[in-house]
Amino acid sequence: MERDLATTLQANKKRVVKDKLVKYGVTGGGTLVLVALLLIFGYLLYVVLPIFAPVSIEQTQSFQRQDSTKIYALGLDEQNEVSYQLDEQGLLSFYSLRKNDLGENLLQYQALTNTQHIAKTMASTGIYAISNDRGEVKIVKPSFVTSYPKDKRLITPEVSFPLGEDNFIVSEDKQALTHLAFEINPEYAGLAAVQGNGEGLFLLLTAEENMMTDETVWEQSLFKLPSFPQQVDQLLLTPNLSKLFVRSGNDLLVYDVSETNNIHITAALKINAKGSNVSHMALLTGASSLLVANDNGVISQWFEVLSDNKREFTFIRDFKSSSAVTSIVPEFFRKGFLTTTASGDLSIFHTTGETELLTESITEAGNLIVAISPRANAILSADSKSITLYHVENEHPEITWSALWQEVWYEGYPEPQYVWQSTSASDDFEAKMSLVPISFGTIKAAFYAMLFAVPIGISAAIYTAYFMAPSIRTYIKPTVEIMEALPTVILGFLAGLWLAPIVESQLPGIILLLITLPASVLVAALIWSNLPKSLSDKISEGVLPLVLLPILVAAGYLSMSFSDTLELWLFNGDTRMYLTNELGINFDQRNSLIVGIAMGFAVIPTIFSIAEDAIFSVPKSLTMGSLALGATRWQTLSKVVILTASPGIFSAVMMGMGRAVGETMIVLMATGNTPIMDWNIFEGMRSLSANIAVEMPESEVGSSHYRVLFLAAFVLFIFTFFFNTIAEFVRQRLREKYSSL
Repeated sequence: MERDLATTLQANKKRVVKDKLVKYGVTGGGTLVLVALLLIFGYLLYVVLPIFAPVSIEQTQSFQRQDSTKIYALGLDEQNEVSYQLDEQGLLSFYSLRKNDLGENLLQYQALTNTQHIAKTMASTGIYAISNDRGEVKIVKPSFVTSYPKDKRLITPEVSFPLGEDNFIVSEDKQALTHLAFEINPEYAGLAAVQGNGEGLFLLLTAEENMMTDETVWEQSLFKLPSFPQQVDQLLLTPNLSKLFVRSGNDLLVYDVSETNNIHITAALKINAKGSNVSHMALLTGASSLLVANDNGVISQWFEVLSDNKREFTFIRDFKSSSAVTSIVPEFFRKGFLTTTASGDLSIFHTTGETELLTESITEAGNLIVAISPRANAILSADSKSITLYHVENEHPEITWSALWQEVWYEGYPEPQYVWQSTSASDDFEAKMSLVPISFGTIKAAFYAMLFAVPIGISAAIYTAYFMAPSIRTYIKPTVEIMEALPTVILGFLAGLWLAPIVESQLPGIILLLITLPASVLVAALIWSNLPKSLSDKISEGVLPLVLLPILVAAGYLSMSFSDTLELWLFNGDTRMYLTNELGINFDQRNSLIVGIAMGFAVIPTIFSIAEDAIFSVPKSLTMGSLALGATRWQTLSKVVILTASPGIFSAVMMGMGRAVGETMIVLMATGNTPIMDWNIFEGMRSLSANIAVEMPESEVGSSHYRVLFLAAFVLFIFTFFFNTIAEFVRQRLREKYSSL
């Protein structure tokens, strides 16, 4: 007796220990899952938050000027160690920005004497045209040579001459040039000028290679500009030498100089803001946009827009500075720019983000001029007293709330749009990182997948759990659940390379299937209901699907066989051309229909398994009680079983939705991956997950592109969290409502 009692106590102790181990194990596992989710959430925020960090500048170096000569141009090298200035006397001077020799004069070069005007090319080229009082122009380029003597970086300034050291004679009458614009490309160089008598001139320089010496010789051709205004305030020339902008007060004339034998005016515009006058204008990086500053502090952006088959310069957006703008300094490669005011204020703007990033007063000495470094991480300023270097924290100016989630009017586009186009082969590319198209693509892919999967999955679950014979159910349920283990990359591969061509070539048959399959089921049911009872009783209701399978296969075969005939009758022998030309419906081979079928096939096992378990778990007492009270099996199913199982069925649907939202490989391989916003079932899409998979390998770590991809992952995380939260909330409400059944 005592031995039995001891054995029982020992068994109870073991049971208690096991219970505690299980309890702590489950608790620890659940806690680790929550910790993992929080760590993922935290890491996503860690990578994403820097793109929303505010812009700041900090003074790092400053030295006093040795003279008070007016400075026309500033610049610095990529490492922010050497700067140069070009003053009104045509003297080009290089200074050190290093701490050990700060302000030391490294090199001086007298470009021209009696300087009249200085023009600079686009920032990325960095070449200057300097004119004198005799109508001559010299082309110079401040350059920097980097060497590593004794493994220590040394930046040496030098002056180069892209077109040779000789001066170019622009004014044949040796008149002084009052205004100047210059641009260069590998084949041509162009120089527009206004000489003393008010005439407009255009000098075209063509590169010719000397066959004997292999030297490049620049052939000169001088042209007079027609219908030139009497008063000219500013000239600008595009790098491709196609357009010349001539500003006269608030009026802008746009010349087409691409064909020198037919130079003509293509547009005449009023470009001033309401109630103000134009004070300055500049070309944004890439030369597609014109920035116009006004004396009331408004800076407007203009670029060409296609309207009625004609490209016209159109006002796009404006920005507001603290006071009248005296100069505009575009960045080298991004769509940002700096402005200065007479009161010494510096402002930083970005056009794509459509935002003012910073405004700060940096001097009170007057004559403020600024330059930005090639890497946009430093600003060099000069006033009448000193030269100052600022460090700039502005890594992601193009990423703003409006750029991510609102329509943006991009350069060359006819209207504001949602666009995702993160990369290009061009350095002056305007990044388009709207998350709206790829978020829309995620929802679109999930919608069509659920449209295919929910009816099939839930119907199959209801029949399997409620009507199917137990002997068959033991095979059907495991088989469907095994389908969930199929690699989605295989499904995507089959969908893109096998299913998509079949659907394209047999589209009428596919559409006919939507009619014939339900019709064949109804016809089979009608025939079955009219069979003699002696015959129908011989076949169990639980095995009816096996009887129905040959009928469905026959209906499918007939539909596909009749596809070509139907295409000839209804669509003139080419369904795709008919949809495109006659109905205006775009058709892509890899489209939403393919994604819906393939991803629906992947989602069906999830919905089926959970819904079937929920329906099968409904207590038999409820079913038997309903039948005993005289309800039919269908009434019992609709009024008792489905209502009781509704929390589980809804959970099944939401789990399927979560799976569809997060799916990557099927969407990646079965669509064209085009980030468009259109519900057309015959067009593709790009989802958040597929976009991350495609672009993450090519993104530079720490770049705006890289961080926006992590933001897309964060948005996807929020999507799934939202759907799961809603599912849990609705499931609890349904459980409370029908728990009394």
